[in-house]
Amino acid sequence: MDEGEIDDLSREVYCILGMPIDVIDMQGVLSRIYRAAAKSSDLFLSTPNLNFLVNFYSDLEFRDAMLLSDLSPADGMPIVWLARVLGVPIKERVAGSDILVALRGSRGPGRPLKLFLFGGNEGVAEAASDALNAEQNGVVCVGWHFPGYRSVEELGDDLIIDAINSSKADFLVVCLGSIKGQLWLKRNAEKIRVPIRSHLGAALNFEAGSVKRAPAIMRELGLEWLWRIKEEPYLWRRYCRDGGVLLYLLCIRVAPLLIYKKLTMKDSGASLVVNLEIQDGCSRINICGAATSKNIEEIIEAFRKSLSNSKYIVINLADISTMDARFLGALLVVRKMVGLNGSEMILTGVSSKLERIIRLNGADFLLAPIDKSSGANEKGAAG
Repeated sequence: MDEGEIDDLSREVYCILGMPIDVIDMQGVLSRIYRAAAKSSDLFLSTPNLNFLVNFYSDLEFRDAMLLSDLSPADGMPIVWLARVLGVPIKERVAGSDILVALRGSRGPGRPLKLFLFGGNEGVAEAASDALNAEQNGVVCVGWHFPGYRSVEELGDDLIIDAINSSKADFLVVCLGSIKGQLWLKRNAEKIRVPIRSHLGAALNFEAGSVKRAPAIMRELGLEWLWRIKEEPYLWRRYCRDGGVLLYLLCIRVAPLLIYKKLTMKDSGASLVVNLEIQDGCSRINICGAATSKNIEEIIEAFRKSLSNSKYIVINLADISTMDARFLGALLVVRKMVGLNGSEMILTGVSSKLERIIRLNGADFLLAPIDKSSGANEKGAAG
């Protein structure tokens, strides 16, 4: 790995109810964006909020798209709250709308960042482009497109993709609705040549002025949803559904997980021994002790060596005393990487205790082989 280059295993990723969440602040996100623009390297940026979490459980392809993310800071306050309750060291919310505001208000190294705006209601992308270009700042819009209200398949039309690619943009900002936007980015990852891609949703509405954003105090208190209902009354159904799913997850996963963690807390301070054997294109990683954030660097180094040298990676968990969200986050990253390079990851020695921890953390899918037909091995949405 070149000096200054970031690979997936360098990310501080935690598993929050199955989703990979990066512990990163706004400045860290901006640095990743500017680095990707300078190197023209792929950066699929997801901004998970509560609606993402709901879709993560209800739509398997959406889940696959989310797991392919190269960076996924916590957008919604419910995700931040969940993280803090579960002991994940997230310090701040990094909302997609705030990312665009921060890019607009700062100047990265060199020239302004070139944006292409895609989607939104009729007139929104054009108005947002005009507003962003009305004054000299850290971004310049080099194109926009309103595709109409078409299916994900229809939005993959070559004419649309060619228009986006010919703009020579650094950053493709998408506004299609969370499910449609994520699936469109995933399915067209091989064709889109814009290095940075993200579904920032309502950010375009805010920039266009078609929707007013909630006051800062409401955003800080996690009450932005009330403001959004005032601005867009039709959203009340989505917020009611999402709130109901959150309550359900708190009851069946979060509360039992907190109780389980308290009962097994004595195991979290155990030491760790990692043994790596590589033979005939197969890596076998034996982990003994506490697979937690305290010991994660040694585990990640074994993962990195395995990914560089092996087609098959067998991770033996038989001697693990406990695991936490940081270790599971690292497994999510390895799962993504093996899917992209055509390798395989197999977990063995999963005791009933560890299986319970994995399931309570919402990562049941780690116990099953990657479904290659689902697109989890696409380039992609990945770097």
